[in-house]
Amino acid sequence: MRVAVAQFSAGMNKSANLERVTELTGRAADAGARVVVFPEGAMCDFGAPTDDLHDFAEPLDGRFVHTLATLAGRSGLTIVAGMFESIPGQRLIYNSAVVVDPANGLSGTYRKRHLFDAFGEIESERFRPGGDDPLMVPIDDFKVAVVVCYDIRFASFIERAADAGAEMLLAPAAWVAGPLKEEHLSVLAHARALDNTIYVAVGGQIGPNYTGRSVIVDPLGATLAGLGDAEGIAIADVTRERLQAARKRLPVIAQRQAARAAAAGRSVS
Repeated sequence: MRVAVAQFSAGMNKSANLERVTELTGRAADAGARVVVFPEGAMCDFGAPTDDLHDFAEPLDGRFVHTLATLAGRSGLTIVAGMFESIPGQRLIYNSAVVVDPANGLSGTYRKRHLFDAFGEIESERFRPGGDDPLMVPIDDFKVAVVVCYDIRFASFIERAADAGAEMLLAPAAWVAGPLKEEHLSVLAHARALDNTIYVAVGGQIGPNYTGRSVIVDPLGATLAGLGDAEGIAIADVTRERLQAARKRLPVIAQRQAARAAAAGRSVS
């Protein structure tokens, strides 16, 4: 399966953002991709920390998802993108990632569970955290987990998805810039791949506030494709043969499960 990650700078103009998503989706489709991962906040940027994002948020049957469904159907690929999801009767909103496929439209939604209350940011002042483990969806013949940005810092959270069968992790991101933050994103993407012998694909925002550095990593931690801090797409082919070979050489999932079973047996006895 050919995977694409797409990065661009989302602003507060949702129509302009959709134009960039449309153009980059076309480029991914022309390159033969089967799935493209867009940034967190692809629908609308976070703006200033004091900006109220409630009026920018949309329901899952709103214009943003409807447009993605049209794009997916026209291009024949699955689109994963970040949006701000409204909650009826609530001021706080969800920071969500949607999965939209060519045949069914919206096939899954993940609501960011670990909010970015770190490095001086307080995301929880504007967003409500989700309560679920990573979203699991099939894409072609791969079992895929979906999370959002800061979630990848939580190793055990991603481990649960891998132990449940995930073979690839897709992560829309708006990785906030700062000293060594580019290194954080690179280290974490590669670590989560190695922790779990899974493919990892991160699609990130660019601009003065974000690092960019979208990347696709293989199950043994090799970088297959990546971007710097410019708008564009990166493409890589992922294969079951490469996945299976990695898991044969580095059987961390089987060993982790065996260790847990042994510990459970000791506690019972």
